[in-house]
Amino acid sequence: MSNLTGVDAVDLDKEHEVEYPDYESLRLDWPAEHVLRVTMSRGKMNALDFTMHRDLTSIWRLIDRDPAVGSVLLCGDGKAFSAGGEFDMIERILADYDFRMVMWKEGRQLVQNLVECGKPIVAAIDGAAAGGGLTCALLSDVTVAGRTAKIVDGHTTLGIAADDHAVLIWPLLCGMAKAKYHLMTNEPLSGEEAERIGLVSVCVDDDAVQDKALEIAIRLAAGAPSAIRFTKHSLNSWLKTAWPAFEASLAFGILGFTGPEAREGLDALQERRAPNFNPRSFV
Repeated sequence: MSNLTGVDAVDLDKEHEVEYPDYESLRLDWPAEHVLRVTMSRGKMNALDFTMHRDLTSIWRLIDRDPAVGSVLLCGDGKAFSAGGEFDMIERILADYDFRMVMWKEGRQLVQNLVECGKPIVAAIDGAAAGGGLTCALLSDVTVAGRTAKIVDGHTTLGIAADDHAVLIWPLLCGMAKAKYHLMTNEPLSGEEAERIGLVSVCVDDDAVQDKALEIAIRLAAGAPSAIRFTKHSLNSWLKTAWPAFEASLAFGILGFTGPEAREGLDALQERRAPNFNPRSFV
């Protein structure tokens, strides 16, 4: 028998030790053995600022290489999952080209890191879920929504094309007809309706969301790790076949921030009124 040397002699446990940063808006804990709970915690509606968006982009790579994690439970603090991007961040995307390019790149990485994270992710969707928060929810592997949860993509209301996760995964989850209707009109979905059309995995009473999501996360963490992760990896090949559509949607979304519709959309949201878009367009 030969002695192990070089790469063969690496202490794999030590090599894969993961130290998570002290996140400003993400709270990490272990509600059960090998279940890592990631709680978005930022104000009343857990709206994403730049720091939280960056943290949600990077954390999945750490989780992927952490052997202590058998599954992930993703949730929001309080009565909302996440209401999407905060207005100040959107204002900066409109005004600053360099920041717009940073957000384009990080938006791409957020989706890519979620898709490529091998650990099964369970999202507990309470209350409002929109924008970047909805991206994390619907790219999770199992989604548990409360009956009265409010799910809406929100992009076209803002005056930009549906991007992030939407074009990538909505048609696979609920079919093209429903995807086009909800992404183009931004008609909100309750958790109950989202389950009916296949957009989420499970719908339960609002007060049972966290318990049901944790139950599923525990079951996944107790399962055969390699078998579950290889299954996820194989199923996500369907998402990779749609990657060109995702890239196009992300580019169109960023392009929209350079035009007048995004300006009017943000002003209308801030002023709590209906937007007044110019009906004439040369697109």
